[in-house]
Formats: sequence, C-alpha cells, structure tokens
Amino acid sequence: MGEPIKNRYEFVVLFDVENGNPNGDPDAGNMPRIDPESGLGLVTDVCLKRKIRNYVEMVKEDSKGYGIYIKEDVPLNRSDRKAYESIGIEETDDKKIKEAVKKLKKTDPDVDIKLRDYMCDNFYDIRTFGAVMTTFVKAALNCGQVRGPVQIGFARSIDPIISQEVTITRVAITTEKDAEKKNTEMGRKCIVLYRAEGYISANLARKVTGFSEDDLELLWEAIINMFENDHSAARGKMAVRELIVFKHSKELGDCPAYKLFDSVEVMKKDNVEYPRKYQDYEVHINRENIPDSVEVKQMI
Repeated sequence: MGEPIKNRYEFVVLFDVENGNPNGDPDAGNMPRIDPESGLGLVTDVCLKRKIRNYVEMVKEDSKGYGIYIKEDVPLNRSDRKAYESIGIEETDDKKIKEAVKKLKKTDPDVDIKLRDYMCDNFYDIRTFGAVMTTFVKAALNCGQVRGPVQIGFARSIDPIISQEVTITRVAITTEKDAEKKNTEMGRKCIVLYRAEGYISANLARKVTGFSEDDLELLWEAIINMFENDHSAARGKMAVRELIVFKHSKELGDCPAYKLFDSVEVMKKDNVEYPRKYQDYEVHINRENIPDSVEVKQMI
C-alpha cells in the first residue's frame, strides 16, 4: 500500500447545513444534536467517519486494499473470517478454529500480528481510523485491536442553534388510519455552519497500520466530497466549505495541536446579526502564530 506517512498533520473542516438536519439525536425525537449548556449544534465523529467510509466504498468499490470493515448490515465476523483464511485456517466451527489457532501458535508465534496486519492491509477504514476486532471476549474470530492514526472530534456549530420544528406534510398516505388524518408530519429543518477538527499521527501510521501517502490523499478527497453523493431531503444542502491542513516537518510534530487550531478564526461579519449562509462568515488564519516549520494548506 506504499510507504507510511512521515509527517504529523492536523486539520480543520468547515461545513454548512442549509434546510437540513445533519445528525439527528434519537433521544430527542431526532432533532439536531445540541450542547445543552452552550446551545451549539453537534455532529458526532461517528457520523463524519460514516460519510468518509461511504465515499471510499463508492469510489474504490472494494478494490484490493480498500475494503470497508464497518458496513451496514454486514457482520464483522464475515471479514474476520477472511483474515483467518489468510493464515490457512478455514474451519467454520468455533471450537475447531480455537484448536487450530492454538496449534498454529506453537510453530508461529506471530499469528496475532499476521491477523492484525491482514486487516490493516485490506480494510481502508481500519488502516485509517483503527478498529476493535474483538467483538466477543471469548470469540474464536479475534483479530485484535488497532489504534488508528486518524482521529476526528465532534463537529460543533459556530453559533448557537434553535431547535425549531418546521413541519412539512405529505399527501401520499399508507394506511386507512392515515386517510383519516389527511396528512402526516414528515421532518424538521435547520441552518447551521459547523467546525470539526482532526489529527493524524505519523507515529501510529508507521508502527501500527501502515497508513500511506496514497491513503492520505484519499482521505482529503473523501472529506472534501463526503456530502456530495449523500444528499437527501432530510439532510438538506450540506457542503464542505473549507479544509485547512497543517503539515508538520517531522513525525512527532513541531508544536501543540491547540496552537494550530487556535490560529483558525471563524467569525460573523460585522453587518450580520443572524447568519443564514456561509458567506455571512469570515475565516481568518493567523499565520504569525504558526511555526515556520509547519506548512499550511487550504485545500478548498
């Protein structure tokens, strides 16, 4: 899959949502997620990673080295089994698998490493985000745990959002009971600009997963386009507006990540009281606060 990356990275993603709900909260009637203290909107890291996985799966179509481990309605053990087949264990019974692994370890003490490496080599999302492949404590199919080099935090809105229901109705009905109501509530909408921050560890890429320069380029591509082929009426118009990348000169970095994140300021324009579009904001990078050894690149 190529040489692992040699430089540490941090990045900032700005994306906006117009007339949509980017990440509903099932515990709150699927309303947009909100920090109850600040009123700021939230989008979980899991949601963003799902978009990236979906894009990679669509572009690569499960080509060698670019499989996706975390898939909807696909048992994880189906992929785990492929790793065991790669070391010559084709048993299907759990008890026989355990016996075969125990026997193999007597002659090959690196069995666990080979299983982990197979998963990293063949699944892009494991190579990128890591994975817990010990789905059951005493399961026969155990491919270990991998800490991925790429981590993304929760996205947080720039301004507080109001959890407002904009009720829409449908004319088409499904049941006789619906016919008595004449119409049915369907969804909720909002308008928000979000900011997410991420980290990429070259040290973990080199020591654990082998996350390469090609993988990195695919990640940037996936982040930029993660909403472009995922449109729906519920999510409205979502678009990545900025991807700001900080590239350190060495594996362990040149300065703390918070200094780089603090250098990116997003503010409402002076004449805007209620922002309703991306153009109502200004994005400024305070380059004087960034060490000369850190390269800054605006990819959008």
